[in-house]
Amino acid sequence: MRARDSSVVDVDGPWTHRAVSAGGTRFHVVEAGEGPLVLLLHGFPEFWWSWHNQLVSLPAAGFRAVAVDLRGYGGSDKPPRGYDLVTLAGDAAGLVRALGEANAIVVGHDWGGLLAWTMAVYHPKVVQRLAIVSAPHPLRLRQAIRSDPRGQGWAARHTFGYQLPLWPERRLIRDDAALVGRLLHAWSGPGWPDERTERLVRRAMQIPGTVHCALEYHRWLVRSQPRPDGIRYAHRMRTPIQVPTLQLHGSLDPCTLPASAQGSGRYVAAPYRWKLIDGAGHFPHQERPRAFDSQLLGWLEDPEPER
Repeated sequence: MRARDSSVVDVDGPWTHRAVSAGGTRFHVVEAGEGPLVLLLHGFPEFWWSWHNQLVSLPAAGFRAVAVDLRGYGGSDKPPRGYDLVTLAGDAAGLVRALGEANAIVVGHDWGGLLAWTMAVYHPKVVQRLAIVSAPHPLRLRQAIRSDPRGQGWAARHTFGYQLPLWPERRLIRDDAALVGRLLHAWSGPGWPDERTERLVRRAMQIPGTVHCALEYHRWLVRSQPRPDGIRYAHRMRTPIQVPTLQLHGSLDPCTLPASAQGSGRYVAAPYRWKLIDGAGHFPHQERPRAFDSQLLGWLEDPEPER
């Protein structure tokens, strides 16, 4: 059954839902707790629910956790354009200010991770700390695909398939978005996703307009590379990141290979920490939430994280 509206993403829990406007775009955010702001950015093919575990663990540790539906996803606006990483980073920076803060700890998974890397370069004053999950630095990702076409190139084949018009959208939401569920299973380690998460993610992708917007992220990533905007982006992303950075990755990730993510620290000029989450695939914050939270909270509570 096709989802008719964004009410499918208004899942009840120990958090509140509201709309926040930033840069003329309305975003659906889910928040809990008080304290330093932690902005949580999800990846493909999910929505804010990706962070439902951390919307409990972070407030319990004294943080204000805010998970957002990115542009084009869930209950957020779905404008016809703006799915490049520079615009998306501007969205996130504007959200921090709209939430009443000068800066935030930014945690991003998958596409949210690429966005977070970009945010730290384009809006460095807004990022207090950076935590990246299952996402190489964008320049490291390019290098990995080019140098290892049978490894990371093959693992990222879905992105290249999404360059076709219309057909990928139809295929993803056919049969109650069955393919979305298969992607979750294929990219995770054993025992995940749970039935509820799969159902929610499949329904959220069927919200009108979502599937096209989600694929526009992938289309920009590939199509922009030879264009002036992509060349400018790659040049700008060589700027060293100046905030403490934690990079977490599932040891079994078949979508973004751990070897592809390793080496991202060369783009960080501040204290940097790399940790593998054993037994997890592409979604370690959901597959192994206790191990993930232990690493994240331990790093957040360290006033001087080691290089």
